[in-house]
Amino acid sequence: MRPKERRDMGQTDLLRSRLDAIIDMEHALVKLARTIDWSFLEARFGAVYEDTPGRPPLPTRLMAGLAILKHTYDLSDEVLCERWVENPYYQFFCGEEFFQHRLVFDRSSLTRWRQRMGEEKLQAPLQESLAVATKTEVIKPSDLNRIIVDTTVQPKNVMFPTDARLLNRTFE
Repeated sequence: MRPKERRDMGQTDLLRSRLDAIIDMEHALVKLARTIDWSFLEARFGAVYEDTPGRPPLPTRLMAGLAILKHTYDLSDEVLCERWVENPYYQFFCGEEFFQHRLVFDRSSLTRWRQRMGEEKLQAPLQESLAVATKTEVIKPSDLNRIIVDTTVQPKNVMFPTDARLLNRTFE
């Protein structure tokens, strides 16, 4: 079963305020949310779902938005969930119309969604971020001709003076 995607209905609720009436519409996350081609991500991620009985999947915009926020701000799943509840910009970015006071998903849903999508499908947000960067003229297509990879953070097989084996060798 494919996820039921939420569409902004533009309707008001007597008891709740719409997020677009509360937040600054010139905020960076709001602008980014309007620039991303969510239908591209829905098409890429929606191909994974099967029409089988069971609990309906969460909306693609919610899950893809959470994945983008997680990697953009380098957050763990737990911290991401905490910030999503307290940050209306995160909620707007993920497609919510009204402010939510509780999580609308289970934290374990993030892990299951990443496992379902797999490595290949999770490259779609990277593709979309590059498309958004060229569309907004943050980068030029010629900037993508050459890539420089910094490997200084990769683990290396180097013994440090604080290593216990090195200390034991000096006293033998």
